[in-house]
Parts: sequence; structure tokens; C-alpha cells
Amino acid sequence: MTKGSPKRSEEKGWKEIPIGGVIDKAGSAAEYNTGDWRTFKPIVDKDKCIHCLQCWMYCPDSSVLVKDKKMVGFDYEHCKGCGICASVCPVKCIKMEKE
Repeated sequence: MTKGSPKRSEEKGWKEIPIGGVIDKAGSAAEYNTGDWRTFKPIVDKDKCIHCLQCWMYCPDSSVLVKDKKMVGFDYEHCKGCGICASVCPVKCIKMEKE
């Protein structure tokens, strides 16, 4: 727990919190390591990749890393393992592996 955060006994239950998420401040999403939620992670076979960037275009978490117009890997700190990248890859060079 961080300094100033409520103690466990003071936290609200699910019925007491507002519906939907609360954004504390604009542009704060990068601060949250959401990759810890993942049970599967994408692995790319770089020899098969044609750099079409379909994975990058469809990734809901912006976790596909691109350099010089080529797919170079994944941002595993923010990838939630949804598998969309693997499903849209036309050459099937992305496989989902269990963590």
C-alpha cells in the first residue's frame, strides 16, 4: 500500500463504487502495468513476419512495437494477451503461449 491509500478495511465494496472506471488524470494509462493480467502472451516468429503491421493496427493496447515500419516485438508490460494480433496475422507468424 502507498502512503495515503486507504487500509483494506476502509476500501469500498463493489456495490459502493461508481459504475465504470475512474480516470484520475489524463494521459495516465502508461503508468499502469496491465501486462500482469495476461495468461497468454504473443510470440512472433521474426523469420516468417512480412511486416504488414496488421497486428499493430488491431492491437487494442498499442502493445505491438514498430521501428522503421517493421514489427520488432511486443510491449509485454501493457499487453493483456487478448490474441487479436495472432488472429489477424495473415501469415500466422504470431502464436499465443501460456505464461
